[in-house]
Amino acid sequence: MVYPANGKPSVILLVEDNPADLEIMKMAFNDDDEFSAKVLAITIENGIEAMEYLNRKGEYSDSGSSPRPDLILLDINIPLMDGKAVLKEIKSTSELKNIPVVMFTSSENEKDIAESYALGANAYLTKPDEIDDFTWMIQSTGFYWLFMAKLPSNREFG
Repeated sequence: MVYPANGKPSVILLVEDNPADLEIMKMAFNDDDEFSAKVLAITIENGIEAMEYLNRKGEYSDSGSSPRPDLILLDINIPLMDGKAVLKEIKSTSELKNIPVVMFTSSENEKDIAESYALGANAYLTKPDEIDDFTWMIQSTGFYWLFMAKLPSNREFG
C-alpha cells in the first residue's frame, strides 16, 4: 500500500453520533499499523458541524487544522441536520461533490437506501452487529476508497 500521490495521510471524516460506533470505527483504523499510519480520522457528531467543517466555517476556518476529507463516512440518523440533508448539500456544492460519501448506518429501510443513492451517495452500507464484522467493513471501505478507487484529481476546495 502507498500514500496518495501528495505523500500525506488520507483524511476520513466520520460523521457519527453514537459513541460506541465511533469507538469501533477509530479502533478499526488503529488496528492495522500500516493502515493507521496512512489515515487521519476526524470525528464529528452532527450534521451542522459536518457542514461547518466541510465549508471551513467557524472553528474549522483554518485549512491547516481542518484538512479536506478524501472520504466521508456518514450516518443517516445524526442530530441537528440528518445525514441525507448533509449528503444533499455535499453533492450540490461544486467544491465538495466529488468527495466520496459512504452512508454507514443502521437503517435497512429501502426508502433510506433509495433516497441516499438518488442524492448521490457513492455507497450505502448497513452497520453489522458483530464487532469483528463492523471492523472489517470499516477497514475494507477505507482501503477501497482511499487506496484502490481512482477518483477525479480536481478535488480541492475552492
